[in-house]
Amino acid sequence: MDLLEYQGKELFARHGLRVSSGKAVTDVDAAVAAAGEVGYPVVVKAQVLIGGRGKAGGVKLAADEAEVREHAQSILGMDIKGHTVHTVWIEHASDIASEYYASILLDRAAKKPLVMFSVEGGVDIEEVAERTPEKLIRRHVDPLAGLSREQAVQIARDGGADADVVEGVADALVALYDVWLSEDATLTEINPLIVTPDREVRALDAKVSLDGNALYRHPENQSLSDSANEDPLERRAKEEGVQYVKLDGDIGILGNGAGLVMSTLDVVAQAGGRPANFLDAGGGSNADTIRGAVELILANDAVKAVLFNIFGGITRGDEVAEGLIAAFGQLDERGKSTPFVVRLDGTNDVEGRRLLAEAALPNVYSAATMNEAAEKVVALASGRAAGAGVSA
Repeated sequence: MDLLEYQGKELFARHGLRVSSGKAVTDVDAAVAAAGEVGYPVVVKAQVLIGGRGKAGGVKLAADEAEVREHAQSILGMDIKGHTVHTVWIEHASDIASEYYASILLDRAAKKPLVMFSVEGGVDIEEVAERTPEKLIRRHVDPLAGLSREQAVQIARDGGADADVVEGVADALVALYDVWLSEDATLTEINPLIVTPDREVRALDAKVSLDGNALYRHPENQSLSDSANEDPLERRAKEEGVQYVKLDGDIGILGNGAGLVMSTLDVVAQAGGRPANFLDAGGGSNADTIRGAVELILANDAVKAVLFNIFGGITRGDEVAEGLIAAFGQLDERGKSTPFVVRLDGTNDVEGRRLLAEAALPNVYSAATMNEAAEKVVALASGRAAGAGVSA
């Protein structure tokens, strides 16, 4: 779960990281009031889960009430790379002497936390890595020992931090690691980590990604998602307890198990198709689950054909067939005219195929293998014939 900047800063402050004073608001009058509270000059910052806000005009400096009103009015409702701005962060403007970069993330290859630090902050870290790789310090952390203050000081020194702020940078790195560990984050990033003229080290921005699978341990964080910009289908799927991610294609995908669904997406793409979604119905899918999944997939108007790829273990082929049959009984005309390709294998697959054959559902086609299923569904999505319908 990705957090907005102000939400990330709230987490930072909770763990002792220094941040600029500010307030999140959702309307122009509240922005003016917030600016009066934090003190001029202020920065009006769009709160969206995408980079490039400044270049898009989503970050503006305001010296007085008139400018705050003008900037808030222009930023609220702005579209930044497909993200609508519903909230702005009114922050007291900072004097900046230097801009650094700091982050903690999980290095899956090394199976360890990775600390990154650079004195080249304020720009894309990928640009720094490519242009001046020697200025991007990377250090792995023993996950059992954690990031020690001595290690943090050495990282700051090796990265080239000014001598008089090495201790302040080390404090920031230790606190940032504490956020990463304590909040079950997958990424905590500050860009820029600023040094003020009076040599204070402070987080001017915040990028935080939390592990959604660990949210049950953090009930206080469960309300932090950007629901206003969340895709309505993904929100509906979350409410129904289904793993669903909307994609840009026109072929609906359903499988049981994340690995199988990922493989199905790849095979469809290799066959020339464009998946419209990732949908994992789970390892114990029953008829009700399948019926709900069909409705969710077809709620996306872009879907032209659907592929069911089921490998039965706990999931039974006959339950999947019963769910599909039940779903077809409730579909509207568009749903009934959408072609489905069904590949059933594993537990009770013969019985499942028999049920589908007896139901004689319109526009339902069978496939014996994943490759065959992918080729058929791509052909159907493009309007080409796909061969025979379901048979036992």
